[in-house]
Amino acid sequence: MPTLTHSASVTVAATPEEVYALVSDVARMGESSPVCREVVWDEGATGEVGSFFTGRNEVEGRVWETRNQVTVADGLSYGWTTGPGMSHWVYSVVAGEEPGTSVLTESWEFPETGQDAIRAKFPERADGIIAAAPGNAEVGIAATLAAMKQILESAAV
Repeated sequence: MPTLTHSASVTVAATPEEVYALVSDVARMGESSPVCREVVWDEGATGEVGSFFTGRNEVEGRVWETRNQVTVADGLSYGWTTGPGMSHWVYSVVAGEEPGTSVLTESWEFPETGQDAIRAKFPERADGIIAAAPGNAEVGIAATLAAMKQILESAAV
């Protein structure tokens, strides 16, 4: 089974530094994600590559937690792996065409290792869960980017 992916971008009226400050502050993810309700850093975590955090997620009354590790934190991209190896999320920012704007891209990957883990954990429902994942990512990414745009443009950073 190939890696499943989705990404989308939005132009925001904020500098790349302001955008990066928001996406790298994963403790604020609950403000913009339609799934993530809360993020808690491990004790002593700095947010740098290798740091761990736990996300509490909720969809249609189902609540679960994920353990995540930061994989990129370079001032242009901020990302983590859920799992290990379940999924990969990256937010990338570049300067926009107009001064004071940026293009924010959110990318998602659901690799074979994550799909295999779903098959092992939910053998009867795995095919449906995996088949729905790209559509769920598309809807979730669109909602998250729209919410981040609103946060950034209302100067709530």
